[in-house]
Amino acid sequence: MRFTETKLPGAYIVDLSPMEDERGFFARTFDAKLFEEHGMNPVIAQANMSYNRAKGTLRGMHMQLAPALESKFVRCVRGALYDVIVDMRPESPTYTQHVGVELTAQNRRALFVPENFAHGFQTLEDETDAFYEVSQFYTPGTERGYRHDDPAFGIEWPLPVSVISDKDASWDLFSRDTEEVTR
Repeated sequence: MRFTETKLPGAYIVDLSPMEDERGFFARTFDAKLFEEHGMNPVIAQANMSYNRAKGTLRGMHMQLAPALESKFVRCVRGALYDVIVDMRPESPTYTQHVGVELTAQNRRALFVPENFAHGFQTLEDETDAFYEVSQFYTPGTERGYRHDDPAFGIEWPLPVSVISDKDASWDLFSRDTEEVTR
């Protein structure tokens, strides 16, 4: 596995190191020891899959607050998606900055999302499946969301949004004043 830290400290792009032969290849997709060596949370409490029918579908931006902070390890297993994370750690020098990474079934790339990061993605193809492991169980009452088009983050999505849930479309806009009070 190859780990490339993004401009957001603690967030990593993880690429496979395949061992190939005439059958195809074998590659490790997760290694708790390597995660720990990179300062990444290796705990997996839950694994989730998201099936998305239409190109342009947008899910996010989601996170959980304390006491249920969660890290995520996201991979696209069919199709393609543009995965975006936003640093929501008020003490971080990259607070409210974002990174976007293209994850596809072909590139087999994954993204590690640290705790206190908002996460979302947009599908780039019809019939796209995202698979992600999370370090904490879903905990009602700790969920937080942000609008995908919030000017505070300046995310440029690659496609017009074709499908989005009412919940994701109606999150409040980010406010530093509100964030300080609710953390």
